[in-house]
Amino acid sequence: MPDRPGLFIRDPYRYSEAVLIIPPPLIECLRCFDGRHTDLDLRSLLVRITADLQVGELEKHLIEAFSSAGFLEDEAFARIKADRQREFAEAPKREPAHAGGAYPAEIDALRQTLARYLDGADPNAPLPDLCGIAAPHVSPEGGWQSYRAAYRALRPELKDRTFVILATSHYGAPEHFGLTRKPFVTPLGETATDTALANRLEAQGGPAVIMEDYCHSFEHTVEFQVVFLQYIYGPDIRILPILCGQYANSLYGGGPPEADPGVRQFLETLGEMAACEGDKLFWILAIDMAHMGVRYQDDFPAYAGRGVMAEVAERDRERIARVVESDGEGFWNLVRQNRDDLKWCGSAPLYTFLKVLPQTRGVLLRYEQWNIDPQSVVSFAGMAFSKP
Repeated sequence: MPDRPGLFIRDPYRYSEAVLIIPPPLIECLRCFDGRHTDLDLRSLLVRITADLQVGELEKHLIEAFSSAGFLEDEAFARIKADRQREFAEAPKREPAHAGGAYPAEIDALRQTLARYLDGADPNAPLPDLCGIAAPHVSPEGGWQSYRAAYRALRPELKDRTFVILATSHYGAPEHFGLTRKPFVTPLGETATDTALANRLEAQGGPAVIMEDYCHSFEHTVEFQVVFLQYIYGPDIRILPILCGQYANSLYGGGPPEADPGVRQFLETLGEMAACEGDKLFWILAIDMAHMGVRYQDDFPAYAGRGVMAEVAERDRERIARVVESDGEGFWNLVRQNRDDLKWCGSAPLYTFLKVLPQTRGVLLRYEQWNIDPQSVVSFAGMAFSKP
């Protein structure tokens, strides 16, 4: 913002709706808000920055501004957090969080946009015994061709199934699975959530289950899939949304993800449910792949299809090859290399799917890289899976 330069701060969890812009001279002061420095340290720093001994009012303003915005770990934030979590738990529906941003909020404009994404292309050749697809969760405007590749594989006869959406949880607890019983609402209408299956997972899935996970209130990964499914099948689809947290213990410690007892119990329960329900279910994997470049804390710029991203494409395809062969162990061994320096944010849903539905066979429909900003790239793909 040329007229207001500074550090822009917002809360990605949406506990607080406030935004702050910290003027450049004061950015260094943020180091004092770490739980170790004292008010005296902050005052001393402000004196040095301003060359003025009278900084009491500025010090008070900073502390009050951060606290009232919900940006300090204090009693004010604890109240805001508790209120937001209670509001979501008590809400009868999961309202749209990204309408008007990532996609149009007005129904006619949304239908026109989705028609542009999905209509007019030849449908994919029918795949025998189709049981699932993988689609991106990146902004639809950036990834629409991979969304189309995946969703064009769907057929009318799937409409009455429960769509189990295994989605990346960007903000959820590692080694946990976020569930909700709430119907999802979009500008296209209201879904039904398969509460019986959600209740079964809550009752039998063990300590890794988080029911009415607050992350569902703002996470985009499920919402984007719901919009595409509703456009194809109508608003009253039935879903089972599952947010998959990162398998951090395995990634940074060792052993397979199911070495964690909570993860193992959930995967076993979900696998038993998949076997019991069979063709009543259809699986949607909401996944992106590599995240490279300045935006993602790399010390180099990234450009789609060029330079380092050409090497990333080769490594992405190695992982995809293990997925389509239903080689969960081989896939996870590749993910664990260098503690996943490719920063895939779809590895947990993919591994979950491979463990829950072993021996499926996949096909890569489209692979893409997209510059999400001038110096950063996300890769993603459209895939389809068939029963053995």
